[in-house]
Amino acid sequence: MNQSTKATLIGLSAIILWSSIIGLIKEVTNAFGTLCGAALIYTVASVFLLFSVGWVPLHKFPKKYLVWGGLLMVCYEVFLTLAIGYTQNGRQAIEVGMVNYLWPTFTMIATIIFFSKKVNILIVPGVLLSMIGIAWVLVGDQGFSITQILNNVKSNPLSYGLAFVGACLWAGYCIVTIKMSKGVNGITLFFILVSLVLWIKYLILGENHQINVDIKSIVYLILAAIAMGFGYAAWNVGILKGNVTVMTGASYFTPILSSALSSILLSSALGFSFWQGALMVCLGSVLCWLATKK
Repeated sequence: MNQSTKATLIGLSAIILWSSIIGLIKEVTNAFGTLCGAALIYTVASVFLLFSVGWVPLHKFPKKYLVWGGLLMVCYEVFLTLAIGYTQNGRQAIEVGMVNYLWPTFTMIATIIFFSKKVNILIVPGVLLSMIGIAWVLVGDQGFSITQILNNVKSNPLSYGLAFVGACLWAGYCIVTIKMSKGVNGITLFFILVSLVLWIKYLILGENHQINVDIKSIVYLILAAIAMGFGYAAWNVGILKGNVTVMTGASYFTPILSSALSSILLSSALGFSFWQGALMVCLGSVLCWLATKK
């Protein structure tokens, strides 16, 4: 097995790690509280990143990337963890995760806008299919209804709103990283900043949640931190030394794998309409990607 193949396999492992994040974050926040649990995840993940990816001195960061990349990454990670933490049950956590997986489509749209990337007609059905897929996920098994979608979102507008804005923020982070990073990997610094923001918010606002520390909650915390930290580390190896095309193509099916793993972790049964919507999101993302190919 050559170095490129090994790097690609390591990169693909990141998809499996990231696919488990939704369920693991929900389990950790159930045990430690939304703010405290999220802060603990990023604190432990930061330690893992320090020993795996390493530390990049601040003077090596392009100043614009340090500001804008850091701001977008911190906001995205905070929004994502809080969106999942504030959900009312396992099914809702998985739905919120699906809204977050609009980011591949949004990233492709941003790439077209900011880099004047040429695309073909497939971009139109790709974007529409992704959006319809999310709507299909939100209606449940009652049949497609705008009223049902609105009622579902109204049941927890904060979580769904944070997830949607987070998908937009991640698309922005990807664009900023491409334009401003100059090859600097700032993930360790950014994760430390995320943990600091969450701890400050926790100390200022407090949290009315009884912390349940046991073997199970600690295991979930470590697994969530590994999925977060090592997921980014593995993806970085794949991007730098592996087959990026294979990794990109595989990443578009993350929503399906994520939903399956989350359903098992959270013991939440998902109906046929959910899987239909998840498949639409995946296919929409693939069409957006194909739209950029010659």
